[in-house]
Amino acid sequence: MEIGILGLAASGKTTLFALLTGQDAAAVAVARGATSGIAKVPDERLDRLSALFHPKKHTPATIQYVDVPGIPAEHGRDGSLNIPELRTMDVLMVVLRAFQSDVVPHPLTTVDPQRDLDHIEEEFLLQDLMVVEKRLERLAKDLAKRKVPELEAERDVLQRCQAILEDSRPLRSGEFSESELKRLRGFTFLSLKPLLVILNVDENDVGGDPLAGDDWAEVMARPNVAGTSVCATLESEIDQLDGDDATAFMEDLGLTDRALDRVIQKSYRLLGLISFFTVGEDECRAWSVRRGTPAVEAAGAIHSDIQRGFIRAEVVAHDELLAQGSLANCRQAGSLRLEGKTYTVADGDVIHFRFNV
Repeated sequence: MEIGILGLAASGKTTLFALLTGQDAAAVAVARGATSGIAKVPDERLDRLSALFHPKKHTPATIQYVDVPGIPAEHGRDGSLNIPELRTMDVLMVVLRAFQSDVVPHPLTTVDPQRDLDHIEEEFLLQDLMVVEKRLERLAKDLAKRKVPELEAERDVLQRCQAILEDSRPLRSGEFSESELKRLRGFTFLSLKPLLVILNVDENDVGGDPLAGDDWAEVMARPNVAGTSVCATLESEIDQLDGDDATAFMEDLGLTDRALDRVIQKSYRLLGLISFFTVGEDECRAWSVRRGTPAVEAAGAIHSDIQRGFIRAEVVAHDELLAQGSLANCRQAGSLRLEGKTYTVADGDVIHFRFNV
């Protein structure tokens, strides 16, 4: 599961990527092509479970981010957005410049994050429309030779896609059945991917939520779109401080949490992921699965042998475990349940899998 970080030049996307993944921003900036890195998902629930069990290892869930080359400042139907890495991403994270700088000019002259978002979305629409038109031309030739129901179904859904794109709307705004989405998946349409909007704001704008205003209400109400704000320069300063100094600095600014944590958590949710936990003296760990995953498949996230030899799952909600103080107390209180293969894992479940291979 990967999230592509993109934006116009001088948006701060590479700085944000470096902060999220703990890499050197200067080294990332001069790297050719896309750069990949891993971020740990902050989770207070796992922290509290580790405080209860005092394990040798504390292992949070992770997200893979990819810093892709900058979006061109001019449109073109000539393949100007030639960034193949974008098509392999599960989510696109667009960093929009909302800060002023006399030193670093904006590639479109003025600072206007909504205009920049529209510009980037238009690039997605253009690229997707090129793919649709090319495929429809091919389908027309094939269907002229022989009527094939499978190809006719593909043509019909692509014609709907064409109408949406020509109406200047992203494909994620369309209504498609599961079978249609499966049919479209191979085209890796950019405007069909979930979108995470990040406003990179001035230091004077931290502490609030610019995306909560009326100006952004329509954007945030769109299907499969989420957003938050961050001040990359301020986060860089916090990143240079040790724990106590960082806490004091944030308190002086009136900040209760790091914007980076919000970015990661929103990324995680937009991917459609939830966390379940395994606990013990050796390790407390968060595991990532898709929402709606059955227990037997969740077991496979740990090891294929556990999935293959699945017998049952012992499950308790994390807050119940914290309240009871131990798994033994949960068992005695009757809150530690036995679940079978088809049990749907819930976010925050603590699970012990019984298996035999």
